This record gives sequence, C-alpha cells and structure tokens, in this order.
Amino acid sequence: MRIGMGYDVHRLVEGRKLIIGGVEIPYEKGLLGHSDADVLLHALMDSILGAAALGDIGKHFPDKDDSYKDISSVKLLKEVKKIVENKGYKVTNIDSTIIAQSPKMAPYIEEMRMKVSETLDISIDMINIKATTEEGLGFTGSGEGISAQSICLLSKI
Repeated sequence: MRIGMGYDVHRLVEGRKLIIGGVEIPYEKGLLGHSDADVLLHALMDSILGAAALGDIGKHFPDKDDSYKDISSVKLLKEVKKIVENKGYKVTNIDSTIIAQSPKMAPYIEEMRMKVSETLDISIDMINIKATTEEGLGFTGSGEGISAQSICLLSKI
C-alpha cells in the first residue's frame, strides 16, 4: 500500500464557470486556470500520482500544452487512473477537503463523490469529500480563491 498527498489552489475570477469535483456550481465567479481549474480534482490527481511516485499533474499535463486548454479535469482524472493502473496500482480510498469561504459546497458534495466514483470506477464508499471555510482568514477566507487538499491510498492490483 502507498499513500500520497495533493494540494491545489486557484484564483476566483469573473467570466469563468465554477467547476469543483467535476460538478458545475452556480456562482458569480469561477476558477482561473489553463484547464477547467477544478481545484478538487487537481489535488486528488496529485495525491494519486504522488502515491505512485509519478510526479504531479504538471508533469503529465503541462499548462504549456494547448491540447489541455480548457479541458475537463474529469478527462484528466481518467488518464491518471490509466497511468497508475499501468504501474500496477489501484485507488483504495480518497479523503479530500475543499477550502472555500463561499459558495457553500455541502449541496454538491454527494454529486462530486458520485462523479469521482464513476470516473475512477471505485465504490463511492471509498471516497470522502468535505468542505470548510477559513473563518475569513487568508486568500480563501477573503474570497480571492479556493484550495483543496487530498490524501489517497493505493494498493497493488
């Protein structure tokens, strides 16, 4: 068994959709990034790749490559699944946290869990997603951005 940790952060800006955990969330701002800037899936992918000692998403999907411009992070997560499976590993469980002052994530968490479960082809019982605020502190607390953390456990196939 192997464990990996992932972290990601993106700035909130006007004129972009807010997509977190593969779910579009109605909000006046979205996350800025080369892809769809799905902060949760980016942290999750980094935790998976980290557990397999395979670097991070920047190594596999560089932001200098236009083929990844505005790409769905769900598609990237499917690729990460293939990459780790080719190394002989499968995801055993995931525990992730979204850090955002607003919008509230609770209404969307079950849909996020289902999206991750379907994409990775693992039981929803193996996926935990939670959210918290930072009580108005820091860049997430002031509403400048959203961050996410993830821990993943891999086991040999």
